[in-house]
Amino acid sequence: MPTKPTQSFGRYGEQLAKTYLEQNGYQIVITNWRCSIGEIDIVAQQGNMLVFVEVRSRHMDSTEASFESITKRKQLKMSNAAEAYISEHQLENQVWRIDVIGVAIPRSGKAIIDHAEDALGW
Repeated sequence: MPTKPTQSFGRYGEQLAKTYLEQNGYQIVITNWRCSIGEIDIVAQQGNMLVFVEVRSRHMDSTEASFESITKRKQLKMSNAAEAYISEHQLENQVWRIDVIGVAIPRSGKAIIDHAEDALGW
């Protein structure tokens, strides 16, 4: 089944985010982890911290709209999915946080990547 253009675009943004994380010393644990609650785009390790990453990509000249798309409902869903991952993998004593990476891909020019650590602490 062919993917929709928006899915391909989203996967491209996730690949850019994954590369960004790796270049900044994160180890990727898994991508696109799914459970009944939803999906976690990227699970990564940064030192002793487990990091759940939501990637938001937009065809824009800045990442502002990417971050604005994280509603209270989406934040709750992200938190619940992270807790499901922790439970399923028996990592109850693991230190963790949720980050958001905004990816802006202008119609011309280089992609812009902004990373908000501990995004639920906004």
